[in-house]
Amino acid sequence: MGHDKLRKFAENETFACLVQPSAREIMADGFDHLRDHPLKGHWFQEGGTGLGQDTPIIPATAPIILELGCGKGEYTLELARRNKDKRYIGVDIKGARLWRGAKTATEERLPNVAFLRTRIEFITAFFAPGEISEIWLTFSDPQPKSENNRLSSPMFLERYRSILRPGGIVRLKTDSRFLHEYTRAVVEANGLELLACTTDLYGGGGGPVEPEVREVHTFYENMFLEQGVPITYMAFRIDHQGPYVHPSEKYDSARWRELDSSRRSFGHQG
Repeated sequence: MGHDKLRKFAENETFACLVQPSAREIMADGFDHLRDHPLKGHWFQEGGTGLGQDTPIIPATAPIILELGCGKGEYTLELARRNKDKRYIGVDIKGARLWRGAKTATEERLPNVAFLRTRIEFITAFFAPGEISEIWLTFSDPQPKSENNRLSSPMFLERYRSILRPGGIVRLKTDSRFLHEYTRAVVEANGLELLACTTDLYGGGGGPVEPEVREVHTFYENMFLEQGVPITYMAFRIDHQGPYVHPSEKYDSARWRELDSSRRSFGHQG
């Protein structure tokens, strides 16, 4: 392990806004019986995560919004700067990436930001039913060969439903047409309410979206835009009775996988 990574990992231990739970403790009773973390149901409360006693107190009723797979946290940070009446938590498994977000939040003394280092599969161990208002999936790995690893798959929607409030929203922003079309097929198969959907966010169409959807960018988003790769966006409500089902045979997985592969190869040239 490089010296720079070791330095970041050491500094991570000093950030009050960064939670790094032990995976061994969470999984002590097995993957199917995750142990609840003490912060479950108590995020941003006194004695929980935060930036210290001298920061403004966020109302207990303020919505909590997650960004899953947040990387360096630039999206989480910018949303928090713009919306001081909301609370944001970025989740990622990579400590070296989270270092950047946690350090920036600490330097700017942002009271409505926290970061959680864990696997997204463990998310139900950290948040109580109805504790979360929205979930952002920003430029997630499309996982073309493994449906259950896609962050918009029925398996993950089950997890999200257990922590989202009624009417809670999932937002997907991605350069992957494959992941976009797969997610839309999941939404349609389960009769979920589609709030917005466009295959070219900056080219128009898809209905009105909040300004921050277009104005806030991740590092990868800027990279893809410079290469001329269209960015897709979708927002839908998670409410659903019974188990979530997989897309029907009408969804042409092979077609979108092939298109995605050729487009991504082009997009990454140079």
